[in-house]
Amino acid sequence: MNSSKQVICSERLRLIPAQFSWVDQRLVRDRHLDQVNAFAAALYLFLITVADAQGLSWYGDTQVARRLSIDDACLRRARSDLIRTGLLAYAGGLYQVLALDNPLPTPPAPVQLIEGSINVSSCVPAGPTTNRTAVREHLAALYAALGRGR
Repeated sequence: MNSSKQVICSERLRLIPAQFSWVDQRLVRDRHLDQVNAFAAALYLFLITVADAQGLSWYGDTQVARRLSIDDACLRRARSDLIRTGLLAYAGGLYQVLALDNPLPTPPAPVQLIEGSINVSSCVPAGPTTNRTAVREHLAALYAALGRGR
């Protein structure tokens, strides 16, 4: 078995550009992409491509959604998934792609009280990668914070 790799198309050999845009291998190696859906991954790829050296981008939602061929609801969910996983910060229309080596703590989901009970759907992270144990722990913490131990 030959384990050496050989370039397939030497005429189109990729060179790392002098600019600051790149894709960090830790996205795959540290399983960051496993935590988000394909739309969130596409948004992340778009943002790391257009962001400046500090990871900042002012692209508006309408333009981002159009470029990714997704609707506004899908964009909001993709953005939320990236924020939830500590890959992205967003405030006032400004995106910031965050460093992978210094993750932010996961912000708590908003709680909505409906007739004295918790609306569980607002507490469950969106997407196919929902970790049921993490959701249970999150809900237990919310109940405890509200003084409603279960």
